[in-house]
Amino acid sequence: MKLEDKQNVTEFLIQGLTDIPKLQIPIFFIFLLSYIIILLGNITIFVLILSDSRLHTPMYIFLMNLSLTDIGNTSNILPKMLIIVVTQHKTISFVGCITQMYLFISLTLTEILILTAMAYDRYVAICHPLHYFIFMSLRYTVILAAASWIIGFMDPTGHAVLVSKMSFCESHLIDHIYCDLSPLLKISCSGNFKVELLTFVEGAIFAVLTFLLTFLSYMFIVSSVLKIQSAEGRKKTFSTCTSHLTCVTVFYVTLISLYMRPSSSYSFKQDKYFALLYIVLIPILNPIIYTLKNQEVKDTLKKLVHRVVIKTL
Repeated sequence: MKLEDKQNVTEFLIQGLTDIPKLQIPIFFIFLLSYIIILLGNITIFVLILSDSRLHTPMYIFLMNLSLTDIGNTSNILPKMLIIVVTQHKTISFVGCITQMYLFISLTLTEILILTAMAYDRYVAICHPLHYFIFMSLRYTVILAAASWIIGFMDPTGHAVLVSKMSFCESHLIDHIYCDLSPLLKISCSGNFKVELLTFVEGAIFAVLTFLLTFLSYMFIVSSVLKIQSAEGRKKTFSTCTSHLTCVTVFYVTLISLYMRPSSSYSFKQDKYFALLYIVLIPILNPIIYTLKNQEVKDTLKKLVHRVVIKTL
């Protein structure tokens, strides 16, 4: 393929999900509805936690931050995807593409760190209940949440800088539904060693390390739960973790399927569907899982709905 100077690259083309005309309208309405559900669900969780002082505890503060990452990631990708589907205008500027990639990596990393902090919170609550308000004070909770955002947005800067300096081939078609790292590497005509090395190292540090920390937290949790004498006590104690455990499992299965492979083995058609699971399914599931499994959130939601109905009448 012909090499083109990176300075002359002003835009890319995003392939999108499909080019079949009869599928464009159904896809548009499916993802528009999904986006609306994601916004409503996560904004509702955010408002509920913010409005009820009883929910100003570490677990709910982390959940509020988790909702923000879901809103951010879907808003970073779905609006552009909807525009492409309805107008077939597939271009995205060079700066816009690098920015979209940077925000996606940043928000994904932030979500990983918040989920890890939530696992630590459950570990302290179950394994060290008498010291819970010492280890998980409001100050420490805010520090953990803030650190997740700061690290999440600082770390991918290296990727953004390296990718912005790469040279790209004459074809600027990104065979994906958004600007992601691996499809950009595929159309690069310059060496990708530095970017792939950085991705591997950071994957080992963040993805693997956070996974191990979460796994160890649950090993200790299970060990503590099994020591409880009554079956009812074991069920009640472990039920406080089921929502988080479900979200973590779905998250890591999707993430590992997407990224923990060498770039030569990527199937972009398959990756589009895995990406949709992460961008659409997880942000829809998170509010549902945490609402259905949590009586306090359900009670607050009922009160909020009741107040809105009374004011309306």
